[in-house]
Amino acid sequence: MSKYRLLRQRVVESEHHRDDALIVPLAATDEQLQTCHTLDYVSRVQSGDLTSQEIRRIGFPWSSKMVERSRRSTGATIAAARAAMDDGVSANLAGGTHHAFADAGEGYCVFNDAAVAIRTLQSEGLIQRAVVIDLDVHQGNGTASILTGDDSAFTCSVHGVKNFPLRKVPSDLDVSLPDGTGDDGYMVALDEVLRTLDHHQDSHGRFDLAIYLAGADPFQNDRLGRLSLTMNGLARRDEAVLQWCRHNDLPVAIAMAGGYSKEVTEIVDIHAQTLRLAKIWSLAR
Repeated sequence: MSKYRLLRQRVVESEHHRDDALIVPLAATDEQLQTCHTLDYVSRVQSGDLTSQEIRRIGFPWSSKMVERSRRSTGATIAAARAAMDDGVSANLAGGTHHAFADAGEGYCVFNDAAVAIRTLQSEGLIQRAVVIDLDVHQGNGTASILTGDDSAFTCSVHGVKNFPLRKVPSDLDVSLPDGTGDDGYMVALDEVLRTLDHHQDSHGRFDLAIYLAGADPFQNDRLGRLSLTMNGLARRDEAVLQWCRHNDLPVAIAMAGGYSKEVTEIVDIHAQTLRLAKIWSLAR
């Protein structure tokens, strides 16, 4: 959890972000959460009436602070998505809670920020179609479940084939990588994903927004990742996504997603690198 505080501190102290606006987000409202989550689930999260089994599935104990943080993390991705529509590139310094289902949390995820942000902006008439580019090392099962059958939202996930979750929920596009995949193998897979997204736009119409889950956990030193990307490989990954968004004149909101290196400074370094590259690409637009 300390990575969030340390990342914010890194951004505040960075010359790269000296002119950037750093905004404390509003908490997601019940109405916004219920675009993707059931009334019963939202109500029981708020009141603390989750069962012990539901709490174990989420992975950390219930508290009012946990609820507030989950609401604000989702609110931050909503705010980042809105900002991206104006500025081209924006970021939530947390978020990427892609294991949250409509009626349940899972894997440290309570509410699904990407899905809620998409449905909220659609309801406000700001966008029609969106794409979730999920490059966290774990498959985005909750996002896939919530947005399944929704032609206005395309979900893609590049993840470790043997990693959590055990039971994957099919995204519109899933790419499963074997343990130990390194920089070059990862980039081959990602390039194919981006070409597939181009073909999808050609046949179904352009996206209005991308939400990019830039997980730090494909890193070679990650305790839970099982892939072998270097810092340079992660930079190549981020640049490829940002370049694709720029080529398509597509606003992109970035969420940090997972990271579980033994050294928390490595996680912060990876997220800070993503934000630094996003800054560079925002200036190049």
